Amino acid sequence: MIKIGITGQSGFIGSHLYNILRTKSGFESIEFEDSYFNDKKKLRNFVKDCDAIVHLAAMNRHEDENVIYETNIKLVKELIAAMEDEKVNPHIIFSSSIQENLNNLYGKSKQEGRILFEKWAKRNKAKFTALIIPNVFGPFGKPFYNSFIATFSYLLVNNKTPEIKTDNSVNLIYVGSLCEKIINEISTSDNKILSINVKPDFNLKVSQVLNNLIAYKNQYIKSGIIPELKNINEVNLFNTFTSYIDYESFFPIKLKKNTDERGSFVEVIKTGIGGQISFSTTKKGITRGNHYHTRKIERFAVIKGKAIIELRKIGSDKKIKFYLNGNNPSFVDMPIWYTHNITNIGNEELYTQFWINEWYNPDDPDTFYEEV
Repeated sequence: MIKIGITGQSGFIGSHLYNILRTKSGFESIEFEDSYFNDKKKLRNFVKDCDAIVHLAAMNRHEDENVIYETNIKLVKELIAAMEDEKVNPHIIFSSSIQENLNNLYGKSKQEGRILFEKWAKRNKAKFTALIIPNVFGPFGKPFYNSFIATFSYLLVNNKTPEIKTDNSVNLIYVGSLCEKIINEISTSDNKILSINVKPDFNLKVSQVLNNLIAYKNQYIKSGIIPELKNINEVNLFNTFTSYIDYESFFPIKLKKNTDERGSFVEVIKTGIGGQISFSTTKKGITRGNHYHTRKIERFAVIKGKAIIELRKIGSDKKIKFYLNGNNPSFVDMPIWYTHNITNIGNEELYTQFWINEWYNPDDPDTFYEEV
């Protein structure tokens, strides 16, 4: 069991890494809070408990660049001091940035922080890995802070117009891909000092990214259509975009019920991609689900009976509840990283139709149990 600590655990990358580690065997997460940097005893106890530390804690933006530089160097020095005080040598994985070579104090803080860790590792014959990371995007990033994709998505969802300042080509990596690379580095056993340029998932111009996001808004938000998603990169971009929707006010979405003397007809889903469609019957009082997905796009449509659908974001205590009735068919889409369930709260059998964007693969189910 490898004991892993994550400084910046509550941040964008840190929270994803923490949650992804929970889905894997062979790892134990050592809890970290930002306040530990203000408490030498807690910081020393933290480093003493870790086999590996992923140092993500950093300041990215501030109106005064000197504050960014001083804060980031201070965090590195405090972590090194705690390890030397405790005489421990955990494997340090340091998140550096492609901005190392740019003329700004954030990039300088990353470069100098890497050098400080390298010197520590040489003195103590410890393992150190610096990851030079491209632009990271993914669900739940902070708009105007973590990524232009977070900013664009937030603005579009809230009916505002994003502006492109410079239409550069950008190397992009999905936060889930980055976390897998970090975990892979932790799992290697070679006692080395390494600096690795992390390969991006793809490269697009800023305008191309914006065009995709606008298409997602026009199709998904305005028409309920799952857009054509040609590859996993587009799935990740779509899931990032939808994470900025206010689910409580957006769902459930009513379906049009066409009725005549023959009965009724309802269109449940229109997609630009394939996937798998299934249906279930659920007896009175029975609950299905209590699991979450990290990549799958999924839709629940109640076509007969009464149901409650509950959602809860992983790491949060807040529950979102939707009440659906087959007399007025409607659907709710399950966001990634939200555990969810559906319960029959009526007096008759519940009929639910499910669509998911990929076929079920028992070797890679992307389905993790956790009660709502």
